[in-house]
This record gives sequence, structure tokens and C-alpha cells, in this order.
Amino acid sequence: MAGMFNDRSTPLSLLATRRSGKPRDLAAPGPDDAQLRQILEIAARTPDHGKLAPWRFVIVPDDRRADLARVITHAYRAERPHAARLEIEALEQFATQAHALVVVLSSPRPESHIPPWEQELSAGAACMNLLHAAHAMGFAGGWLTGWSAYSDAVRDAFGAAPERVAGFIFLGTPTKQLEERPRPDFDKIVSTWGG
Repeated sequence: MAGMFNDRSTPLSLLATRRSGKPRDLAAPGPDDAQLRQILEIAARTPDHGKLAPWRFVIVPDDRRADLARVITHAYRAERPHAARLEIEALEQFATQAHALVVVLSSPRPESHIPPWEQELSAGAACMNLLHAAHAMGFAGGWLTGWSAYSDAVRDAFGAAPERVAGFIFLGTPTKQLEERPRPDFDKIVSTWGG
């Protein structure tokens, strides 16, 4: 049974072999326009109580990455006027990593009777579907948040409250072999109720 996870051709082995790539280590080739569309169509096939689609995807094209870097650094300087040069450089590099970038927004529908928490969970599931679809196409992805995801000024470049940035999803081909990271001990995360 364990050997089946070495073969990426089966659905379970595909799920078992997905790993996050560090965005700084993801280069071209990445998904082309048609592949990215397919990835996002698959990402949208996520559990969604009430059929609200409480999330959106914003593709940041290559020729707009420098603009995004300026938005992020301007917002950071406004909040932290004494920021060090290395902090600013790290934020500039953040926006220009990897071959492709998709910003996933949690877009709750406050008028709905569906609890906000369920809508947020759906946005997280859309991010995970996006990563699985990219992996199935032979790419790697990195889902980052960090300071930029919690900045209202950065969020406002993509939408408006009550939306929130669920994640910056970077996609490309790894320039280094993806290492397996330690996984949680099964017995510590799984229990039987009443047992």
C-alpha cells in the first residue's frame, strides 16, 4: 500500500506527493494562460455551503508585479515609517517571486445566512484546490500570507472590506528539489470520539 504513493499517476499518490515550494525557488516555466484558467476553474470546485462563491481570484501579471511591489512597500512605509532598508527590500522581492501569482480573496457575503466562518473555510479550500491543481499539472505552488495579507491598504488594491486576502499563491517550476517536511504524528491528530 505505501508503495503506491511513489507513483504520481494515481489520485491518492498525487495528493500524497504535493509539497509547497518556496516562492523564491519557483521559476519558469509556469502555467500559461490556458493552464492557469484550468487551475482556477478547478480551484473554484470547492465545498461552498449556499453556493455563494465567497472568494475571488486575482491574477497579477508579470508586467504588474513591480506595481504590486510599490503598493506593498508604500503601505508598509505608511504603517512603519522607520522601516529598515532590508525590510523594504524583502517586501519588494515578495511581489516579484515565482513565475505566476494569484491573489485569493475571501469575499464573504454578509447578507447570507451562511455563517462567515463557513465562508472563510471555503476560501481556504479554494486555495488548497488551486495548489492541488497546479501540482497535478506538474507545477509547484507556495501559499503565503505575511504582513501583506493583513494590510488593509494592500487588500484595497484588490478589493474592499469585508474582503480579506486569503493568500498570495505563487506558481512555477521548482529550481531546487522540494524537500519533504515533517508531518504531524497521526496518533496526535486523530482520535475516536467516545473511545
